[in-house]
Amino acid sequence: MRFRPRVREEPEINLVPLIDVMMVILIFLMISTTYSKYTELQINLPTADVEKQPERPNEIQVLVNATGQYVIDKSPVAFTTVTELGESLRRAGGDRKDPVIVISADAQASHQSVVRVMEASRAAGYAQITFTTQAATK
Repeated sequence: MRFRPRVREEPEINLVPLIDVMMVILIFLMISTTYSKYTELQINLPTADVEKQPERPNEIQVLVNATGQYVIDKSPVAFTTVTELGESLRRAGGDRKDPVIVISADAQASHQSVVRVMEASRAAGYAQITFTTQAATK
């Protein structure tokens, strides 16, 4: 009796079901992720990087010193109300499209002074705020 040698098929990995499962997982994650906005102001927290950040042409620089005095784009502003500070920010913004408010506050400045600038930015309709820091010395 003569037996034929069995021809063994090489196993093959079918990638189609794997791709289907990955697509379902991706769709599930995209649908179930919530994009909530916690506040009306978008705040980028500062980092103490040693590299200088590039200048952006649509920035409005707001300086706050330790005594609570404000300077907007190199011109001093006397604070009376948040609404008037917002008007000063709006004038400084001019016709810039969606400017970024850059707050440079003294380390000894009161928290309230910085919050006033943030509130004035919101009142002026500016949603992007960032803070400046200096590099830590070692």
